[in-house]
Amino acid sequence: MWLAESSGGGNLLYTLAPFILMFAIFYFLLIRPQQKKQKQRGSMLNALKKGDKVVTIGGMHGTIAEISDDTVVLKVNDVTKLTFDRSSINNVTAKGETEKA
Repeated sequence: MWLAESSGGGNLLYTLAPFILMFAIFYFLLIRPQQKKQKQRGSMLNALKKGDKVVTIGGMHGTIAEISDDTVVLKVNDVTKLTFDRSSINNVTAKGETEKA
């Protein structure tokens, strides 16, 4: 009976170990990669400039004609210009002329 009472502290460690292990697995498989993606997306959005060819989240292809802090004006063809939120840009397909030089 004395042995059961003294090993109560050890039982707490064995009880919490699976939860700690699950948190570590979730962190390395889910949380950390998601944070990396968000950081990459933020740097991509900050690096946008006039002349970049981009694709929006909805699949609209265009070239950046104007850019401000919150909005981007895309030139879709010779006549059509559309305004989008800066956060609606999904990826950059080609850099502008200034970076090619």
